[in-house]
Amino acid sequence: MAGLFFVLIPSDWGTLGLVWQGQAGTARVRWVLLPKEEETVEMALRRAYPGAQEGSCPRIARLVEDLTRFLQGEDIVFPLDLLALDRCSPFQQRVLRADHGIPRGRVSTYGRLARYLGSPGAARAVGGALAGNPFPLLIPCHRVARADGDLGGFGGGREMKRALLQMEGLQVTATGRVVVNSFYY
Repeated sequence: MAGLFFVLIPSDWGTLGLVWQGQAGTARVRWVLLPKEEETVEMALRRAYPGAQEGSCPRIARLVEDLTRFLQGEDIVFPLDLLALDRCSPFQQRVLRADHGIPRGRVSTYGRLARYLGSPGAARAVGGALAGNPFPLLIPCHRVARADGDLGGFGGGREMKRALLQMEGLQVTATGRVVVNSFYY
């Protein structure tokens, strides 16, 4: 097994963490940790990956730069080949790939994603797959809302989800509903 490393990334929402594995040419992201009120990213990282060491390589350094620019409002699409998608179930991989296809400034719903994937009754399963997304932001699960436009959940919290969507040009009401003319997919 190749080395396991992490990078801490400062942001306006607090410190984010990125866990990666491999070597300079083969580095792949295993997990992106978002800030939470109940536990610091550093604590969550040490609990989940106690053997990980702080470190980077050119491929990861570029990704961290892109992620920082994304969090500052730039339109960046992250390459899927940097992600260890093989750690996800086949269904979750399908959901994450479909979610990755939602462009900046657009929002879909759990039900629409399920229908797009050929499983029209699987909105809850899609929600579960996105709730377990190990690559938030890199795979933009913040771009999925409930059928009624409510923000729904997000690993970084509803306020971070609201801010990300607003940064992408979407309007969100005071009650937490995304204002869109049409949903994606």
